[in-house]
Amino acid sequence: MAKNGVFLTVLFALVVSFVSVSVVFFEFFKLNKEQYIDHIFNKHAIIVQLYTEHLQDKSSTVMLDVSLAMYKLQIEHKKTIKEMIANAKILKKIGFKNIENELMFNANGFYTQKVINNIEVTMFELQKHIYFYIMTQEGSILVEDEELKPYKYFSVLYAYSTVILIMSISFFLILNKLRPLILLRRKIAHYGDGDMDVSFKVNGSDEIASVANELESTKEKINTILESRTLFLRNIMHELKTPIAKGTIATQMLSTSKQRERFSSIFSRLESLVNEFALIEEVTSLVDKTEFDEYRLVDLIDGAIDMAMVDKMHVFVKVDASVKLNVNYRPYATAIKNMIDNGMKYSEDEIIYISMVDGELCFDTKGKRLSQPLKYYIEPFTKENPAKNSFGLGLYLVDSILKSHGQVLAYEYHNGANRFIFA
Repeated sequence: MAKNGVFLTVLFALVVSFVSVSVVFFEFFKLNKEQYIDHIFNKHAIIVQLYTEHLQDKSSTVMLDVSLAMYKLQIEHKKTIKEMIANAKILKKIGFKNIENELMFNANGFYTQKVINNIEVTMFELQKHIYFYIMTQEGSILVEDEELKPYKYFSVLYAYSTVILIMSISFFLILNKLRPLILLRRKIAHYGDGDMDVSFKVNGSDEIASVANELESTKEKINTILESRTLFLRNIMHELKTPIAKGTIATQMLSTSKQRERFSSIFSRLESLVNEFALIEEVTSLVDKTEFDEYRLVDLIDGAIDMAMVDKMHVFVKVDASVKLNVNYRPYATAIKNMIDNGMKYSEDEIIYISMVDGELCFDTKGKRLSQPLKYYIEPFTKENPAKNSFGLGLYLVDSILKSHGQVLAYEYHNGANRFIFA
């Protein structure tokens, strides 16, 4: 998820925008529709007035039709009210009291009397027509408005669709701009995995193109430095091996055995140092994962014991034969070999125990606790006992090899034994 953080952020912003716009337009739609209904509902006042006057004057239905026609209204005579209302969509309904003064006559003469009428007005929509149903104590009337039409939401829907379309186009434009960044991330990952020929070049002049082209320039400089370093190390090791070989041969021509042993020891140590430098150069540039393969752990340990040239009686192995590791054989076997060498040199009984504990490879040797933290010993040219025949590169090599395999070297002291762990 973290790898696609920018994409997810843009997507989240788009979703939030869509939801926000949708909510705003939905509220606007409801408000606009309510205002439209309230506006057209005001016509009921005219209908009520004409109808009540018709009832008071007891005029003919024809006169009422004429009066309503002036306002584009007509009485529906043939339709059944109950069936219509049952199938209709009620838009608005109110009830109120109408107070009128009526002229009355009795034995004392004429007088006025207030008359209160309960009136109920229902406006409903049926088959895209607007109807007003007026019901009073003296009767009822159903009127169709020929002018009014149901509320049309097309304008709101058009505006909403336009905004959503603009947002969608903007989103895809942003993604199109971010696409080179996604490709650039993949190329950087390939470069980190050892593909030194990957190209970061991007056509364009925006910020992403500038970063990509700057990376291309940096990559070329790094490749040049790495090539120079590799060439230098290989040349210097080649140049060192030649005089060491000549010196070893010349040593055999010395007259006394004491001098031969002394010079043989010197040249042997120099050759070991050159070989360890060669291994360091190989390990530090171990980025090509194509050389990794699946091997049985017991086979790696057997190969390491052979490389260490120690008696198998001094190495006790307790590892399940079914355990397999995906590693580069030579460097990983060398790491195990260095742990065996280290155990042989510094253990009290020259015995090393190799086992699997909780899925981790452990090397146990009897002896005193290390006087310094592990970090001190994995630095190059560091060793516990200067008198030992070593250059202090053993644990440094082990740590470097494990890092190239995605592992780390750990240490703990338990029950009088030093335990080194491939974790």
